[in-house]
Amino acid sequence: MRATVIHGPNDIRIEEVPDPVIQQPTDAVVRVVNACICGSDLWAYRGVAQRVAGQRIGHEFLGVIEEAGAEVRGFAKGDLVVAPFVWSDGTCEFCLEGLQTSCPHGGFWGQVGSDGGQGEAVRVPFADGTLVKLPKEAAGDEKLLPGLLALSDVMATGHHAAVSARVRPGSTVAVVGDGAVGLCGVLAAHRLGAGRIIALGRHTARTDLARRFGATDVVAERGEAAIEAVKELTGGQGAHAVLEAVGTEESMRTAVSIARDGGAVGYVGVPHGGSAGVDIGQMFGRNVSLNGGVAPARAYIPELLPDVLSGAIEPGLVFDRTVGLAEVPDGYRAMDDRSALKVRIAF
Repeated sequence: MRATVIHGPNDIRIEEVPDPVIQQPTDAVVRVVNACICGSDLWAYRGVAQRVAGQRIGHEFLGVIEEAGAEVRGFAKGDLVVAPFVWSDGTCEFCLEGLQTSCPHGGFWGQVGSDGGQGEAVRVPFADGTLVKLPKEAAGDEKLLPGLLALSDVMATGHHAAVSARVRPGSTVAVVGDGAVGLCGVLAAHRLGAGRIIALGRHTARTDLARRFGATDVVAERGEAAIEAVKELTGGQGAHAVLEAVGTEESMRTAVSIARDGGAVGYVGVPHGGSAGVDIGQMFGRNVSLNGGVAPARAYIPELLPDVLSGAIEPGLVFDRTVGLAEVPDGYRAMDDRSALKVRIAF
């Protein structure tokens, strides 16, 4: 089969790799229907996050069960499924608490020795604890598929930011970052009933989508100017809830600074470049909370799925380019130079 492989910075290739096979009775093999490129994949592409030459890449996909191990109970051949970006056993204490990302038997797609999501098929460990079944008829619905694919990561991660920041009905929310996760954070805050949503971003196509997702205000400034702009919009107080979806020192500093006294920051931006940006003294004196981390998407997908199926939310709108597998290297270049927001891969 063919799959996406990374060999080094700016070196993404489509290569022949071994077909996945059942290795444990709890495994399933999924034929991929849709996958995508994540903003976090770009850190490896740019050489910021190290990868082993020849390593598989990609962690967002949905597809059809081709084969199920003897101990798989919840799925059968032909089922359409979506995979969160982490596999998990579904039975440990962390999984039962809804923190599947801490499963001691879990792992990330594309880590050394595992299949990446940007390929024609994937071996899924612990299928019952990992996969979520989708309506079979959705497999041919080109309008619905992007939204279902977004559940594998970006929509679940935006929701995690909103939940971590304690978004409540009527609250004022600020979202730092206009990438796919930040935009899904806007959508998540709107879904949870936020009364006012301030999107921080400077790319018009993205802020236009933020408004479509529910943003009431847009702040294009950065750094101190952004902090002042948000303060001005909120009568000097700041936002009850701040969603941080970038992961840099500057973005974290901005997020903490624009939080209202007694407010909370939900951080989900993958940290890079030594992204501290957190002044504990500032947070202590103002009673600002900091919550978040890697999103347990498996816990959120069942909650978010009905709203995607009904059309109540359309997170698939973050995909602004669709490519075939052979064009994936071009998709990476497009996301890297910001000519694409998020690239979907159709098989």
